[in-house]
Amino acid sequence: MTLKKRLFPSALLMASALLLGTSGYAMADCERGALDVIYCDENGDMVADLPKDSSKWQNPNTLIFAYTPVEDPAIYADIWQPFIDHLKQVTGRNVRFFAVQSNSAQVEAMRSGRLHIAGFSTGPTPFAVNLAGAVPFALMGSEDGEFGYRLQVFTHKNSDIYEMTDLKGKRVAHTSPTSNSGNQAPSALFPELGVVPGVDYEITFSGSHDQSMLGVVARDYDAAPVASEVVERMAARGLYDPEDVRLIWESDRFPTTSYTHAHNLHPDLVEKIREAFYTFEFAGTELGEEFEGVETFIPITYQDNWRVIRTIQAANGVRYTRDNLQ
Repeated sequence: MTLKKRLFPSALLMASALLLGTSGYAMADCERGALDVIYCDENGDMVADLPKDSSKWQNPNTLIFAYTPVEDPAIYADIWQPFIDHLKQVTGRNVRFFAVQSNSAQVEAMRSGRLHIAGFSTGPTPFAVNLAGAVPFALMGSEDGEFGYRLQVFTHKNSDIYEMTDLKGKRVAHTSPTSNSGNQAPSALFPELGVVPGVDYEITFSGSHDQSMLGVVARDYDAAPVASEVVERMAARGLYDPEDVRLIWESDRFPTTSYTHAHNLHPDLVEKIREAFYTFEFAGTELGEEFEGVETFIPITYQDNWRVIRTIQAANGVRYTRDNLQ
């Protein structure tokens, strides 16, 4: 049964979870922390456990892989092809690239069992973990283990904005409510810098980092908080001229896109999927060219590597519910 995109009263959500049966735990009496009622977390690692009933394990002949929503999914389907080919070889399965249009659609696809492997953006990752049973296991990084991106705030080169307090009274583009660098981190961090989003300046949700940056260039917005890795790739593709914008502030580093698998995949298949990620060589591929400076996929855990993100979201009063993801 595929859940439809609408808001569920709590009682109806619980009934739907019982019918869905995607985890094999249908409202089981178990420890689950912040996880949805259809999952358990008995080992305390903050991600959904593999169902105890092996008949609930997925072992598909065709694996569906999705990268986080981007402005032009068709381009990224080609960029990811070298990895898709590697994943096919290591797992011995067919692999299809699934272009998603929104974070909520991506989470919904994994929750309903239609998506097996996915790269979730930083902010939506906790929603994917808690609502869809996603299990983060890798990040892009360097051979020495370095990874991450910065929250950066840009304005047009000809604007009168030179420091964060100059944002007062302006129209600022945030990306989406669940985005870490595009909304959650600014809401948590900017007050310490003397400006309160939504109070000192008007928030307009652009829908993506790409749109935020292009809006700044076109002067549709006075400024925008964006992820450094996204705007660097945009500049490399010639989508905007860095000379047209001014950087007024940047944060320390955050974790990047989390690469996850569905919690109920067969353990043998999970082992092969992880092997494919950890053995992929970026050098000489379109993926390596797109993600400049990335050399490998680094093993990570949600419990450890998303602690700072959970802290930011907790400071913003975020609850991992389906209506908050919309």
